[in-house]
Amino acid sequence: MHVVGIDGHKKSHTLVSVNQFGRRAGTITVAATPAGHAQAIKWITQFGQVLLAIEDCRHLTRRFEADLLLAGHAVVRVHTRLMAGARRSARERGKSDPIDAEAVARVALREPDLPRASLAGPARDVKLFVDHRRRLVRSRTAAANKLRWFLHELDPELPVPSRGLRRLCVFDTLTAALAGHGGAVAEIARDLVTECRRLTEQINALEVRLRKLVEPLAPSLLAIPGCGVISAAVIIGETAGVARFKSKDAFAHFTGTAPIPVWSSNKVRVRLNRGGNRSIKHALHMIAVTQVRRGGEGADYFAKQQARGKTPKEAVRLLRRRVSDRVFRALLADETTSQHTVSAADLAIPQAA
Repeated sequence: MHVVGIDGHKKSHTLVSVNQFGRRAGTITVAATPAGHAQAIKWITQFGQVLLAIEDCRHLTRRFEADLLLAGHAVVRVHTRLMAGARRSARERGKSDPIDAEAVARVALREPDLPRASLAGPARDVKLFVDHRRRLVRSRTAAANKLRWFLHELDPELPVPSRGLRRLCVFDTLTAALAGHGGAVAEIARDLVTECRRLTEQINALEVRLRKLVEPLAPSLLAIPGCGVISAAVIIGETAGVARFKSKDAFAHFTGTAPIPVWSSNKVRVRLNRGGNRSIKHALHMIAVTQVRRGGEGADYFAKQQARGKTPKEAVRLLRRRVSDRVFRALLADETTSQHTVSAADLAIPQAA
């Protein structure tokens, strides 16, 4: 069986086919357009049954992945860090699109458990909305910080509640208070109040939309104490299908809650994993902290670890791993029982997850 490595770019894609021994059997460069994708699929058919390996740059290759999947091909993704060793061990020196594509194919020959691509489902919609909400929150925070300095300059005694610049009633109060002030500072402050109000309304609307998406997708996940709609949405969007993880330990490695082994000889030692998906790691941390604050099973486990001599920070880390395992089981249960419906947008323009 041949393996076809794909090096994707914004305007073109380069494909290199290698046989089971890693020898190059053919190469082609096509345009990154629907016509170019069709040309590549036609070229691939000459090799019979193939495995397609594509460099994991989904912002460039998502549409190409979808076309390949719809054509019935199996597609795996190769992380860029795996390609460096393949390029160093190649006979041809240098760096070019064919060299990179061949390196992708050789990594696919060497690594049997690469992640497989799949067509996008509701999880990608959730991720897009979560990312959009995060950008809006950052914009509101920047505008609110600037607004506070202007309000302090205009009236140091003007009461602005902590975290109040996200409530519509506070914006109404500030608008009325600024009506009696003139000058450039007051004018800019009024503009910032209007901007914060607009961003808050958009954020609130996105949260409502996320709730409608997440509740039917992940009832078991939402049933975990401390897991709200936003945390659940982050976990669903970043996980992108829990079935791609072979065990709870693999999922914990992905979330950064599994320790990294650093030992030799007879004494087993591990160190803190500072990697993993930072968004999911933060969501798991918020769930763990909420469980500790509200009491219950998570608080009891936290207290037990402290009684064993763990520091509060170490106890939270252990609880976070425990939450990660429970989240994995909840995602598996939700994915097993849920029946995903394909939206009209997915039917019109299929995309790869």
